[in-house]
Amino acid sequence: MTIKENFELAKQAYSKWGIDVEDVLQKLKSVPISIHCWQGDDVAGFEVNPSELSGGIDVTGNYPGKATTPEQLRSDLEKALSLIPGKHRVNLHAIYAETNGEVVERDQLEPKHFENWVAWAKEQGLGLDYNPTLFSHPKASDGLTLSHPDEEIREFWINHCIGSRKIGEYFGKELGTPALTNIWIPDGYKDIPSDRLTPRQRLKDSLDKIFAVPVDESYNLDAVESKVFGIGSESYVVGSHEFYLGYALKNDKICLLDTGHYHPTETVSNKISSMLLYSDKVALHVSRPVRWDSDHVVILDDELKEIALEVVRNDALNRVIIGLDFFDASINRVAAWTIGTRNMVKALLYAMLVPNEKLKQLQEEGNFTERLALMEEFKTYPFGAIWDYYCEQMGVPVKEAWLEEVKAYEKEVLSKR
Repeated sequence: MTIKENFELAKQAYSKWGIDVEDVLQKLKSVPISIHCWQGDDVAGFEVNPSELSGGIDVTGNYPGKATTPEQLRSDLEKALSLIPGKHRVNLHAIYAETNGEVVERDQLEPKHFENWVAWAKEQGLGLDYNPTLFSHPKASDGLTLSHPDEEIREFWINHCIGSRKIGEYFGKELGTPALTNIWIPDGYKDIPSDRLTPRQRLKDSLDKIFAVPVDESYNLDAVESKVFGIGSESYVVGSHEFYLGYALKNDKICLLDTGHYHPTETVSNKISSMLLYSDKVALHVSRPVRWDSDHVVILDDELKEIALEVVRNDALNRVIIGLDFFDASINRVAAWTIGTRNMVKALLYAMLVPNEKLKQLQEEGNFTERLALMEEFKTYPFGAIWDYYCEQMGVPVKEAWLEEVKAYEKEVLSKR
């Protein structure tokens, strides 16, 4: 049978439950995923005087062909985007500025240092998101930045974040879609602290100064991101979930949830509905933690499906900003982007093809037998046939055919680096 014939049969199966598959595919086309640029070069960036990766982050593996120039990174991103259905976004860190060989400190970065990225994004029809980089720097060598007891160091990072919001605003103005500018810091202590409050007071004060500088919210959205621990901050993290949740709610900022930044038994999917009750928007960095914040490539596992279900069933596709954050240097990096992003899109499609209203009704009626039975049966409904058709219609490879294109790209491009 052809892809179209399989699709028509699958469509009939879903239509019995009142699911309009054609409408679902139209909706899916409109959902952008923010794809992180740093998978392509192992979070190295392009600073003239780069520092070793720090901040409790680690990249393992040495697969050949990583990008070492902005042109290579953009080329690799183009290849991955050509294999992923839909129109998406690219997420940048400050260390991906292009300064033409000039040493420019992070607190001096300006929109002009990202002009090439913006020109490329316009050509590709992409939006851009942004992150100040508060790690891999001499002024972050002791693991403290915005909460540092040294006022001069704090001011350096405050100015970096202020400039970053201006860069995000520039992205939004130039590209016609607001940038999400997200602040994450590595601050914390390896061993048990004797004072948890004072560093948090300093962090709050730093954030207040950063956000006191006005930017146009129609072009830039501000987010703050927590973490439970990192390498070197096992006992205490200044910017905990409770800290940032409180700060975001009080100051009308977006709280960003990274799926790897919680205790192993916590799930972000279980937090989304609560957040939506009190926040206009929620942001996600979708990763795959294996025993810790290991940033493995996203797979189509139960938690990814559950995250997508929470977004879809709560009619929050326009309120939850979905980005990815993983980095694996042990496999082909273009393949990593492709696998992870296709899986995120697959999860959203899966969630849209579930009779969510019927299942809600069964729960309200206390009919837990039928609820469980249907939730399980829909796991083996012909979702794959719908996915294959969607990929074909969007002009990207169907099933594993994309892998041959990555192999060819590796042979022709990556292997020659």
